[in-house]
Amino acid sequence: MTTMTEASVREFKMPDVGEGLTEAEILKWYVQPGDTVTDGQVVCEVETAKAAVELPIPYDGVVRELRFPEGTTVDVGTPIITVDVSGGAAPAGAAPAAEAPAAAAAAPAPQEEAPSVGSGRQPVLVGYGVATTSTKRRPRKGPETPAAAAPAAPAAQALQSELNGHGGAPAAVDRPRPLAKPPVRKLAKDLGVDLAAVTPTGPEGIITREDVHAAAAPQQAPAPVEPAAPAPAARPAAVAPAAVSYDGARETRVPVKGVRKATAQAMVGSAFTAPHVTEFVTVDVTRTMKLVDELKQDKDLQGLRVNPLLLIAKALLVAVKRNPGINASWDEAAQEIVLKHYVNLGIAAATPRGLIVPNIKDAHDKTLPQLAEALGELVATAREGKTSPAAMQGGTLTITNVGVFGVDTGTPILNPGESAILAVGAIKLQPWVHKGKVKPRQVTTLALSFDHRLVDGELGSKVLADVAAVLEQPKRLITWA
Repeated sequence: MTTMTEASVREFKMPDVGEGLTEAEILKWYVQPGDTVTDGQVVCEVETAKAAVELPIPYDGVVRELRFPEGTTVDVGTPIITVDVSGGAAPAGAAPAAEAPAAAAAAPAPQEEAPSVGSGRQPVLVGYGVATTSTKRRPRKGPETPAAAAPAAPAAQALQSELNGHGGAPAAVDRPRPLAKPPVRKLAKDLGVDLAAVTPTGPEGIITREDVHAAAAPQQAPAPVEPAAPAPAARPAAVAPAAVSYDGARETRVPVKGVRKATAQAMVGSAFTAPHVTEFVTVDVTRTMKLVDELKQDKDLQGLRVNPLLLIAKALLVAVKRNPGINASWDEAAQEIVLKHYVNLGIAAATPRGLIVPNIKDAHDKTLPQLAEALGELVATAREGKTSPAAMQGGTLTITNVGVFGVDTGTPILNPGESAILAVGAIKLQPWVHKGKVKPRQVTTLALSFDHRLVDGELGSKVLADVAAVLEQPKRLITWA
């Protein structure tokens, strides 16, 4: 077998997943030994404690070896696949994935790869960028290899390499690629848009999702808005009882890993770090439900996700604007309260892999149509299991909608690093005193948990009361905004 010291063979290591995560599980290989791969081609799907993401290979060549089989948890920095970049065919006796762990243990030390952009860290996972403020590497002592001594790549090439989803050596100058993140490239491919013909509007000439949609608009006829009735028909397949078989066993043990492991650690840490207080209010949301029905007919919102959660999110944003102290975090090391002048609104989402909380960046600046579009994209991506780690970082406040399960309310635990979380219960037709008479009204119960170190009872009560007031009288969205 070709040794790992040959210049023609490159090892692709498990990328740096960031945020303190040090491992990832290989869910699926998309290539096998002997397959030809190209720079940017997705070769496998891995699951971190945050999400399932796809990994692109940063080389052109032929797959030599898969170092680990599917289902294996691999530490960051461990080589997972080797590629012959000389263009030669794979050896006839290439080890299969099932035998890879033994081969990995016997392999000599891997050759050094080209440094990552800016900081020397391992390449990052798809959708999760390296911080531009990373500390610079100190020069090595002693003689350096030719690769290490080579001059740094131009800034444009380094940025392009980062956006292509890996932090390895930049793409060759004679094969320039438009600047776009892997999810945007996939979107362009799905829509049949040539990225080379798209005019970028993002910083540093980066092509955004909006740029792709704008380029695709003239090519596509507007899709008719379909009623949501067919959705329940697909539900039985997801909950089919035949999918689980216990084979007569009295117990089944399920390994704690991935999203479940991360959730458990985060909730324990939050529960025993931040002193939780939860307050409740029951509110008549009949007018809000009527407004939802009216907005569904609004031409400016056609094709967007319009539901009660949209107006609840808007109500919380209005409450935060009126009570900015709720949007903060506690810095234990510095003994400071960090007030946030932006709202990254988290939405708890139940997925096949467990509960995740992606957030809508800068939700406070979004109009109602923009918020509806962002909410729809967030939910769809979460259900597909394609939420990126970056989408789940930096949240400031969270909404969890337990009402979709028919639950009246709950006492939610704070997302780590956040000061408050709003739980929304089921909206039910109930007897309610309205204008002096008992009438059937749409009613729900809200619960707000907050960190009592930085949010006192008065502030927490004001926020919850403001959310309730907006949902009871939605016209306050105009007068209070």
